[in-house]
Amino acid sequence: MPPHWIKNALTCAVITFASAEPVLAQTDQIHVVATISIVGDFANQVGGDRIALDTLVGPDGDAHVYEPKPADAMALARADVVLTNGLELEGFMSRLIAASGTKADIITLTDQIQTREETGGGHYHFVNGEAIFHAGAHDPHAWQSVVNARIYVRNISEAFCSADTDGCKEYKVNAERYLAELDILDAEIRSSIAALPETDRTVVVGHSAFGYYEAEYGIRFLSPQGVSTESEASAANVAGLIRQMRETNAGAIFAENISDSRLVEQIAREAGTEISGVLYSDALSPPDGPAPDYLTMMRHNTQAITSSSVDH
Repeated sequence: MPPHWIKNALTCAVITFASAEPVLAQTDQIHVVATISIVGDFANQVGGDRIALDTLVGPDGDAHVYEPKPADAMALARADVVLTNGLELEGFMSRLIAASGTKADIITLTDQIQTREETGGGHYHFVNGEAIFHAGAHDPHAWQSVVNARIYVRNISEAFCSADTDGCKEYKVNAERYLAELDILDAEIRSSIAALPETDRTVVVGHSAFGYYEAEYGIRFLSPQGVSTESEASAANVAGLIRQMRETNAGAIFAENISDSRLVEQIAREAGTEISGVLYSDALSPPDGPAPDYLTMMRHNTQAITSSSVDH
């Protein structure tokens, strides 16, 4: 039986939908739910004015540890299309889908992507000082490769065309426009990385979210994954990571927008350096931040990595 908050939310939703029906009938919009902000941005790029979008895990949010709210059940209940990343990123979705009773098409956007195996079968997030393990055989952060982002966009376009045949031409036009922008972005990243000496292509981050970026563009990311299962790494483990940093000439240490920064701050202190900045891994920034959309996020991350590697 659904939790009481979901039952109550759906009761309210029925009342809301009944009162709103005349308004909805006057529009051609389809209702879309995106699980994370990055997917939400892709959906907006393809859907434009033809979609009404709800995003569950918003800016700076961590889908790995997200707990659904009553409004999320309501959003799924009225959805025509639900866009998920898949690869066990959104552990909350299966129970939310079941409890909401949604009839929407559930689309897994990482279908057709060649996924990466996660070393050790999982990784840790450090949230409010607590080490939280995310189990999974595959790395879910596929959007960190722009090549993969193209697959996300094509899958979204197909999903929208299936749900709204009248708008299919518009969705395809929007998708092709955005795909051209992604091609430009991909070329920019490759050019920026190519300008770095091979010896300056290692950085340290808080958790293992950049494996697809590493495989695609040739930057090596070291992280506390496998270093410690506690909120603070032991002195021996920190020393081991610092040795690895020196052996690989790691150029910088970055915090992440979704995670508590205390662990990487500790490592930076022990290494005698400072945090170089913030990378956006699993979520966009708020609209007034440095990474309000996917294109800007990838450019921000690349600029931060390349400038810090040159300066170190």
